[in-house]
Amino acid sequence: MNRLAACGIFALALCVFAQAGAAQSASGQANIPPPPAPRPNQQKTTGPQSKQKPFTMRVTTNLVLVPVTVKDARGNLVADLQQADFRVFQDGVEQKIKNFWDQAFPVSAVVLLDDDLPASESKKVMQSLDSIAAGFSASDEVALVRFDEYPKTVLDFTANNDALFAELKKIRTNPKDGLSSRFTATPSFTMTDPPRVNGHTEGGAADIPILGTNTNGVTKHLDDAVHYAAEMLRNRARDRRKIIFIISDGTNDRNNKWSFRNTLQLLLGSNISVYAIDVDSRLDAITFQGKGRLTQYSFPTGGDVIAASNSQQIERLYSRLTDEARNQYTIGFEPSKTAGRGNYHTLEVRVERPGLYVTAREGYFAEFPR
Repeated sequence: MNRLAACGIFALALCVFAQAGAAQSASGQANIPPPPAPRPNQQKTTGPQSKQKPFTMRVTTNLVLVPVTVKDARGNLVADLQQADFRVFQDGVEQKIKNFWDQAFPVSAVVLLDDDLPASESKKVMQSLDSIAAGFSASDEVALVRFDEYPKTVLDFTANNDALFAELKKIRTNPKDGLSSRFTATPSFTMTDPPRVNGHTEGGAADIPILGTNTNGVTKHLDDAVHYAAEMLRNRARDRRKIIFIISDGTNDRNNKWSFRNTLQLLLGSNISVYAIDVDSRLDAITFQGKGRLTQYSFPTGGDVIAASNSQQIERLYSRLTDEARNQYTIGFEPSKTAGRGNYHTLEVRVERPGLYVTAREGYFAEFPR
């Protein structure tokens, strides 16, 4: 199924944010040189061992930036598209593409490590932890956060890959420092707004399972953890790709301080994409048509979520998802003919070449109160 169609059901939830959001424009023009012009059929550089030096870009005051991922039918990244292959629409009105970049971006990432997993999932993740560091290059900066009831920064932003590796190894090798769950619970359900597809309400409100509290008073707050990570990333440089990389089973207690809507608003307003590894594929069987919390954060922000059933799969996905985040296309346009349509603006990106699948965030906020 086309990713854009799958994401459409979240349109109603996004549009209620009409009074708040994050600016998609920088305050003035950055004092940095423009990127080199892309060459025809230029191959994008992938992989954490890339030697290509990431570039910087010129960002004007009212330029909207849209990261875009394009894959073929097999799920492989498509690297040879040019500006003429893309069309972008704001609020249903086609916009003129002013800037186009296809070079690999440096990444600012917060790795969110679920600290409250069932024993089987904890073992899979623990065995793979060292491989997280291999997914990032020397040009990236990474912070490591563990969460259950509360998020905790165990490593602040660093470009030192050895420091990240050492911290992950310390978690893996310390028997008292595991990620094992301290509770057993069954999902309860909470009502959310009905989904909207192409502007029309489809069915009734969705029952999305929210994990209940445990037996000894410890809970897992995924919404709060994502909000915490978004605040860490919010003011990172705009010429970097900002991502939250979640390793979790996707379960979530109902008593978060920050709501899903507030958290998604912060993600969209701060140009942050969520990439997630669902280490418990059974989650899809109990959610509303497979749309769990990890999917609810990933798809609207232009990210991705993939389920993994063993430690070998998890290891491979670390590099795959960071490569995907780093090697997106970036489209820049100055909005026109959509004035007076409110604070939140929908986005749609299309590619002219048939048989390809496009992923991009669904919208942005014109203003964000500081």
